[in-house]
Amino acid sequence: MLDSLIEVQLQDADDFKKIVETLTRIGVASRRDSTLYQSCHILHKRGKYYIVHFKEMFGLDGRPVNISEEDIQRRNRIATLLEEWGLLTIVDSSDIKDNLLPLNKVKILPYREKQNWNLVAKYTIGKK
Repeated sequence: MLDSLIEVQLQDADDFKKIVETLTRIGVASRRDSTLYQSCHILHKRGKYYIVHFKEMFGLDGRPVNISEEDIQRRNRIATLLEEWGLLTIVDSSDIKDNLLPLNKVKILPYREKQNWNLVAKYTIGKK
């Protein structure tokens, strides 16, 4: 399953924490109750880093998943945004550059607005 994930390289060691925090502010928003559902996580496995959709994390845990094309496109969009912002480099972007969710379907919460939203992760790394 690791073959289907987006492998990335970090610029420096501090970028891991920056990416973890940034990903908490990117996902699907419910404006009704100011809740943002985190879509992706960064995974460190076997000395490599990957950007993964939370449903892919469930799959890695051996749980059944139903990941849609839109989920994959959202993951791809988020990974390319992190690369554009200089936080990481995508190892092989040939498979994802043409399979991106439109930017208007991804909520990016500015850091200064973070305290006004309920940030929800549907997957917690380290818990099964």
